[in-house]
Parts: sequence; structure tokens; C-alpha cells
Amino acid sequence: MGMAIKMTSIRLDTRLADKAVKALGVKSRTEAVHVALREIVALNEFKKLMLDHGGKHRFEGHEE
Repeated sequence: MGMAIKMTSIRLDTRLADKAVKALGVKSRTEAVHVALREIVALNEFKKLMLDHGGKHRFEGHEE
């Protein structure tokens, strides 16, 4: 899937953005924002899956 790129301007807490760059091991604030956005979307999708299906499936080989 390709990335849609459009220039935009947002106000950032630069100290927080720089901490995110270091924590994520990326090279730029822009990359940190992209990684953080992907992570929060994935977390939200995971939470939805767990709410919809959590505990409702059995796995072969799993004994209780």
C-alpha cells in the first residue's frame, strides 16, 4: 500500500517530538509522527478485534 503524501502544517511540542524520535529510533520528527500514527491506528484496530472476538475462539492444541 502506497503512502498518500500531502504537505500540512501542524503545531508540535518540539521537545516531545524530539523525545519520540529518540524513543522510536527514527531519523526525523516527521517519521516519528508517521510511526506514532500507525501505532495508534493498529492499537485501536487490535482493541476492536479483542472486544469483538476476544475469548470466543479456541486454538487447536490448547487444553484448559
